[in-house]
Amino acid sequence: MADAPRIGVFERYLTVWVALCIVVGTAFGHLFPAGFARLGGIEVANVNLPVAGLIWLMIIPMLLKVDFGAMRQVGRHWRGIGVTLFINWAVKPFSMALLGWFFLKHVFAPWLPAEQIESYMAGLILLAAAPCTAMVFVWSNLCRGDANFTLSQVALNDAIMVVAFAPLVALLLGLSSITVPWATLTLSVGLYIVVPVIVAVGLRRGLLASGGEKQLAAVLGKLSPVSLIALLAMLVLLFGFQGEQIVAQPLVIAILAVPILLQVYFNSGLAYVLNRRLGVAHCVAGPSALIGASNFFELAVATAVSVFGVHSGAALATVVGVLIEVPVMLSVVRIVNGSRAWYGAAMRPS
Repeated sequence: MADAPRIGVFERYLTVWVALCIVVGTAFGHLFPAGFARLGGIEVANVNLPVAGLIWLMIIPMLLKVDFGAMRQVGRHWRGIGVTLFINWAVKPFSMALLGWFFLKHVFAPWLPAEQIESYMAGLILLAAAPCTAMVFVWSNLCRGDANFTLSQVALNDAIMVVAFAPLVALLLGLSSITVPWATLTLSVGLYIVVPVIVAVGLRRGLLASGGEKQLAAVLGKLSPVSLIALLAMLVLLFGFQGEQIVAQPLVIAILAVPILLQVYFNSGLAYVLNRRLGVAHCVAGPSALIGASNFFELAVATAVSVFGVHSGAALATVVGVLIEVPVMLSVVRIVNGSRAWYGAAMRPS
């Protein structure tokens, strides 16, 4: 197996920059709550527009790498697609329900407000039942994943989510039905998938027509730092939005983070190992594991707010998912990249 491409200094120390952004974002959010509240209020259907803009800056350069003419060949990665679907829809929501029951209702119950435990559980399940849409392009890019596979897998998950999200959540929460914020779901898919794909297709065709592959490669090289800078800026915003809550409720937030962290590592590890056992190429297994573990936090937060209220334990639990999404997924990317040699050893060809 060929060695992974060398990464630059900025990417190599990304963990350090992430830690600094978390500290800066939390401090600024605590010191300047009014300013971050105004930024947080710039939203449509619970989708924050400044965050959406930063996500565009992250994913459009990555979508430029997609050879849309080769999308018809993605069926050869059917094993990776099957593993990801299995993890997303048959494992992750149920493993989160089990972890939440164990930690919130038993291990940490004495340290949590009893009247909010069921609501916290609901928030965790909402997180786990919504596979990530936008940020997986970032994680896939950082682990040198197959861009065509990533796009096709995300599109397939979005199609399934339209029909499966509500009944799955209702089943796990014991509700007769659940109100899905369709405006949030539709707008998010449009903003994070449809529009960026259209923009990327147009830009890619224009660059190839004007200067060929060399021109495309040059532009991608210049845009790479933009994606990472946008990722760090988004991290400052997310932690800034919740700076006051982090300072006011550190113990509750730390407790809620435990099952979220464990389910991310469990599901990503299970997907990674299953892909290896099935002989799936690393460029597919990496994004498969990352898609299988990450969450569509915009939908989870919007559903928690609409069903349980903005001040509910469910809303707080989904916000914790937002806060730890970037740091924990970056750690999974690091594990995937660091285990590339192990993955390739004794694996039958894809």
